[in-house]
Amino acid sequence: MRQTIDITEAGLKPPARLAEVTLDGSDTGPEYGSECIKGNVIICPGGAYRWHSPREALPVAKAFASQGWKPWILYYTVSVHGETLGTAPLCQAAGAVRRVRAASPGRPVILCGFSAGGHVAASLGVHWNDECLFAGEDRSVIRPDGLILGYPVITAGKYAHRESMEMLAGPDPAAAEGNLAGPGYYGLEAHVDAQTPPAFIWHTAGDSTVAVQNSLCFAESLAAKGVPFEMHIYPYGEHGLSLATMEVEEPEKHRYADAHVAGWFEQCVQWLDLVFPNPHDPA
Repeated sequence: MRQTIDITEAGLKPPARLAEVTLDGSDTGPEYGSECIKGNVIICPGGAYRWHSPREALPVAKAFASQGWKPWILYYTVSVHGETLGTAPLCQAAGAVRRVRAASPGRPVILCGFSAGGHVAASLGVHWNDECLFAGEDRSVIRPDGLILGYPVITAGKYAHRESMEMLAGPDPAAAEGNLAGPGYYGLEAHVDAQTPPAFIWHTAGDSTVAVQNSLCFAESLAAKGVPFEMHIYPYGEHGLSLATMEVEEPEKHRYADAHVAGWFEQCVQWLDLVFPNPHDPA
């Protein structure tokens, strides 16, 4: 069951949707309840800023819920007819973090994104303190506590995913409306600083859609600024594997279940438990 909340950041029409995912015990286990939720994970599905991949939404939400994390799904605005999005998805991610933090005070809010959704998540990770974009508000409220990035779109340079960049900045990025700081604004590795949240990153070296260099350059920038991160690069696997399980397999697109790649989720949960220990767990 999904209860949806409209987010009208930046006056967008139609607004983005933040889905609060409520699952029964068959999905989460009998011990899942508000008193033992470790924190919140807001999931941003990918889709080249043109659509939202269902394989990167509810299946991922169920997986996090099974580990005691409250899942939310952000259906940010996408470019259905080729319109330029500018900073709209970034503002919507900020609105989602604000909403979830208000609904769950004192618990961590993690932003998780895949592919273009990874760009949404990482954008807020590096731009949350933008004085122009978020003027007049407590920007600490919209800073994610952590980032989970699966085969993310990151760079606007040599290894850019051009389709995603064009959806954000238009075919002529320098002239695009809403492009606050020129085309480089969407090249996220250049905007990492010491206040960027800790990150868990995974990618496959065989990704032929979003080059693995996207993750590598982001990790390099995190390391340079002293931001903690964990990264896993798997040798094989096509783009868009999601959980890499049978449930999300897409053989027609060469997206096969892969037990090795699927290990990213267990590693991610261990990272979450390490970085964000649950105060409700017995000592």
